[in-house]
Amino acid sequence: MEQQIPYKIYLKENEMPTAWYNVRADMKNKPAPLLNPGTGKPMTADELGVVFCKELVGQELNDTDRYIPIPEEIRSFYKMYRPSPLVRAYCLEEKLQTPAKIYYKFEGNNTSGSHKLNSAIAQAYYAKKQGLKGVTTETGAGQWGTALSMACSYFGLDCKVYMVKVSYEQKPFRREVMRTYGACVTPSPSDTTEVGRKILAEFPGTTGSLGCAISEAVEDAVSHEGYRYVLGSVLNQVLLHQSVIGLETKAALDQYGITPDIIIGCAGGGSNLGGLIAPFMGEKLRGEKDYRIIAVEPASCPSFTRGRFAYDFCDTGKVCPLAKMYTLGSGFIPAPNHAGGLRYHGMSATLSQLYDDGYMEATTAVQTDVFKAAEAFARVEGILPAPESAHAIKVAIDEAMKCKETGEAKTIVFGLTGTGYFDMVAYERFHNGEMTDYIPTDAELEQSFAKLPKVN
Repeated sequence: MEQQIPYKIYLKENEMPTAWYNVRADMKNKPAPLLNPGTGKPMTADELGVVFCKELVGQELNDTDRYIPIPEEIRSFYKMYRPSPLVRAYCLEEKLQTPAKIYYKFEGNNTSGSHKLNSAIAQAYYAKKQGLKGVTTETGAGQWGTALSMACSYFGLDCKVYMVKVSYEQKPFRREVMRTYGACVTPSPSDTTEVGRKILAEFPGTTGSLGCAISEAVEDAVSHEGYRYVLGSVLNQVLLHQSVIGLETKAALDQYGITPDIIIGCAGGGSNLGGLIAPFMGEKLRGEKDYRIIAVEPASCPSFTRGRFAYDFCDTGKVCPLAKMYTLGSGFIPAPNHAGGLRYHGMSATLSQLYDDGYMEATTAVQTDVFKAAEAFARVEGILPAPESAHAIKVAIDEAMKCKETGEAKTIVFGLTGTGYFDMVAYERFHNGEMTDYIPTDAELEQSFAKLPKVN
C-alpha cells in the first residue's frame, strides 16, 4: 500500500539549512569569469568591490567551497517565513486524472510574495555589516524590489529601486508596497541618470527592460559614496542564497523517501531555478543520482532556447562587466505585452554552463497558455500564482498529462516562486481576451546578435 503523504510537508525550524550550497564547487566546467569591458581581462575582487559589497564579491568568485555557512542573523530572519512548505498537489492530480505525483515548493508565504526575500535579506545584511548607507537595484515585475525594500527596512538601509517602466505603470500596488517599506522607486529608463537619458534618446518611448534598469542602478551606486549595487538574479551569489529552496525541498522529500523524476523551474535570470535545482544538480554532477531538470522560459524572451552562448554585457547601457551566458543581446527589449518578470536578455552564467554541458534542458511557453495553466491551478489548488511561476506550472501539467497517456507514475517537482495578487492587470487582460502571444522573429534576434561584443 502506498505511503500516505501529507498535503504539506513542513520541516521543523531546527531542520532549516545552516549553510548555502555552492553548486559551482561540483562543476567540472566552471562558469567563465566576468570580464572587464575595458581591458577584456577577468574582473578582480577589487574591481568588483567598487560595485558590490565586499563579502558578496567573495561569494561571487568562490568556485571551490561546497558549503558556505549562513550567518545567524540571516537564519533568524529566515525563521519568520521559513522553512516554506512542500505541497503535494493532490487536487491538481485529481483534476488531471494523472498517475503522476506532483509536488510544488511554495515560496510566496512572505509579504514580498516571492522567493526573492531569501537573497534580499542576505545582501542587505552584508551591506549593513560593511557600514554602507544604502543600496541600489533594479526590478522587473517588482518582486525583487519589494523583497529588497523589506530587507533594507529591517536593517535601516536606504533603498533605491529602478523599476522597468512597463511594470511601474501596470503594477502600481507593487510599487506602493516598496514605498511603504521606505524605498525610492523610479520608472526605468529615466531622465535621472546619464545612461537613462542615453537609452531614452536611442529608444524613444521605450517601455524599458531589466538591462536598462540595471544600467541606471549601477550608475547611481557608483556615483554616490556609501552605496553599492545589489542584483536579484543572474549572479552566482544570488543562486547561492537561493539554494535554501532546493535544500529544504530535498530534505522534505528525503523524509518520506521520495525521489523526483522531473524537476521544473521558471527561468528568467536564474535565481529561482538555480535555487530549486541546486542540491539535485549537485548529485547529478557527482554521479550519485540522475534527474530530468527542465527550465521554462517565456517564448517572448527565450534566452536558453534561442539565445547565443557568448560573452555579453549584463546591461543595456553597457556599464557592467561582460558575462559568458546564453543571451539575446544586451539591447534586446521584450515586447510590452509581456506580462511577467522573466524579461532579462541573458541567463545566469552558472546555469548557462550547466545547460551547455547537457545537465539540464529548456523549453518555452507562450503567454496565453501560461495564464491558462495559472487559472487551472488556481481553481483547484487555492493559490493565485505569479505569472513567472505559471510557466513552471504549465510544463508540470504537460508532463503530468504525458504520464496519463503512458500510465507512468512519475514524480514531478516544480517551484511555485510566488503569488500573483499584484498581477491582476495581466489576469484582467487574459480574461478579457486582450492578451496576445508575441514571439520575436529570427530576423529580430539576428539584429540583436550582430551587436554582441567581440571577445577573443
